[in-house]
Amino acid sequence: MQIDFKDRRVLVTGGTRGIGRAVVETFVAAGARVAVNGRTGDSTATAIAAMGGGEGLVAAPGDVATAAGCEAIVNAAVAGLGGLDVLVNSAGVGKAGSIEEFDEKAWDETIDVNLKGTFFCIKAALPALRASLGNIVNLASDAGLMGDPHLTVYCASKGGVVNMTRAMALTLAPDIRVNCVCPGYVDTDMVRRDGIEQADNPTAAEQALIDYAPLQRIATPAEIATAIAYLASDDARFVTGAAFQIDGGTTAGH
Repeated sequence: MQIDFKDRRVLVTGGTRGIGRAVVETFVAAGARVAVNGRTGDSTATAIAAMGGGEGLVAAPGDVATAAGCEAIVNAAVAGLGGLDVLVNSAGVGKAGSIEEFDEKAWDETIDVNLKGTFFCIKAALPALRASLGNIVNLASDAGLMGDPHLTVYCASKGGVVNMTRAMALTLAPDIRVNCVCPGYVDTDMVRRDGIEQADNPTAAEQALIDYAPLQRIATPAEIATAIAYLASDDARFVTGAAFQIDGGTTAGH
């Protein structure tokens, strides 16, 4: 399947690394012009330069953890692209830990980035997306579809993204489609930095993530990006309110 995004205008939050960066590269390869969001101007500029720069990439730095930051990001994207056809909410944080280990600051950081940021980026983008009859793809998680004893707060944030996606799909139909993807473990720097490398035995920790999925491996960022591109494409024009599992089978028995 060859997806064509020629002349489409796309904003990807968290687009400087991991899944978000793979999403940017996938859309650019398909002909889109993409606004890349990183938390700072420097991190955004560095990522854009590493991806080759050019007129197809526009900087839209800012922190999605605040409503004002979300509005600034969307405004920069719309101004730089001349409108907006697709919003991909990929910015996210994840931290494992027991309930006792999580304080209010850690709770707020997780919920603000993963859930509040998704909501307020969508809110800010609605006028542009209504004008283009565009669509939204949110990044949720298999942890938004089932519980995990080590990821209580992350599960709360991603479960919120899943059900918010469904509610928004109803609210914004028929003009704007809203979907989300629910990946399992993906080979990103966040998973390696905050999961594998923090373990007492990193080799055993990586093997545990591999064994977690019935397909016995960790996904690549490009695999998630391909699914996001499909949901954002005209091939998925009858798909809205979907929570698309890309998890190697982890949720199949739940």
